[in-house]
Amino acid sequence: MANLRAAQKEMTRGLLLSTALELFEAQGYAATKIDDIARAAGTTRVTFYAHFSGRSDLMRALIARLNELLERSDDAGHHSTSDALVAAVREGERAGLDAWLRAQSARWPEIRPYVLSAFEAAAVDPELRGLVYQWFEEVIDDIERGLTEAGRFAPDSRRARGVLAMAQLDHLAQRWMRHGWDIDGDQALALLADSWAHLLAD
Repeated sequence: MANLRAAQKEMTRGLLLSTALELFEAQGYAATKIDDIARAAGTTRVTFYAHFSGRSDLMRALIARLNELLERSDDAGHHSTSDALVAAVREGERAGLDAWLRAQSARWPEIRPYVLSAFEAAAVDPELRGLVYQWFEEVIDDIERGLTEAGRFAPDSRRARGVLAMAQLDHLAQRWMRHGWDIDGDQALALLADSWAHLLAD
């Protein structure tokens, strides 16, 4: 009986998350109220608060799910990390960087609602602004870590290289998420890989 209750609780939590994500995508984070989420999920405000302390708490759970979709795992020193990114940077081969970038771009359709909702939430909620900033910093940490493990480039330049590489990737991803491929996608990814190789490889 306890297992059934736990399964029902997890199912309700998942329903609230997926319903909220749909509403955030359809009408925006700022315009979506807790009552809207509970009603659309076929439950109540009381049930919502049994799972989340508020909209910000729910958004944190969606960002955690985003990390899972991106295969970012918990790491004691970095909050979340991508072993695949660290390895691609450490190896320092253009082909490996290109493969990692293309694997990420293949996930864009699935992660699009999470990313756009997180950015909108960060614009109106200072607590979430810090969380989204931290999420970016964790990716930069991975790049810096890969360079450090490889012993490549001057130590005081490694983080700057990570910042520049992440800025390029984020801009291309955001452009795609808002406009689709209004430029040649294959060419854009190839040029991004060239730029990453220049920044991060020997």
